[in-house]
Amino acid sequence: MRMDNKRILSLLGLALRGGNLAVGEEPVEAAARARDARVLLLAANAAAGTRRRAEHFAQAGQCLWLCVPFTKEELGTALGRASVALTAVTDTGLANAVVHRLAEGDPARYSEAAARLEVKARRAEERRAERVTHEKNARQGKRKPGKIPESPPKRTVSAERRAAPSQGTGSRPAARRGRPRPGARAKPYAHSHPVKKGKGSFRKRED
Repeated sequence: MRMDNKRILSLLGLALRGGNLAVGEEPVEAAARARDARVLLLAANAAAGTRRRAEHFAQAGQCLWLCVPFTKEELGTALGRASVALTAVTDTGLANAVVHRLAEGDPARYSEAAARLEVKARRAEERRAERVTHEKNARQGKRKPGKIPESPPKRTVSAERRAAPSQGTGSRPAARRGRPRPGARAKPYAHSHPVKKGKGSFRKRED
């Protein structure tokens, strides 16, 4: 076995120990339908029915599926099983590393898949960095920079308006206070004081 193939099998074993590898048709189907699978790997001597199911799982999970240059027995030995026909890598970084190793050994067959996975891995890393930054800002009480709402302009009163008397409802200019309105009837006793009546008023005593 070539050295590159041994490294790929070592990566698959590492993914299995880290909980990032689904082994067998049922676990692979569950990972694909949950949109957790990043790449499906099919053994070189897998049956035609397994190949059709792998293609169907990849379509359901919107992920890649590749036929790897390993037999079911070779995959099984690397993963501690008797034989393995289908696996799914659920970690983006590990999937990218595995496919890049495959592309180094056979560029014509795996280079396109490696380029697609590299784009997905870069986007996943950007989302992870944004999530970490958001959580850090949330702990520190920071907010995302946005447009600060502008306060409404304050109404300024000019000096001439402040000096002028107010002309609200029920008020009149000071110069016209106390003057009779034009056409109003003059009252002859307007400025006289009223005479108090009642207790204390002068009354003529009756003898």
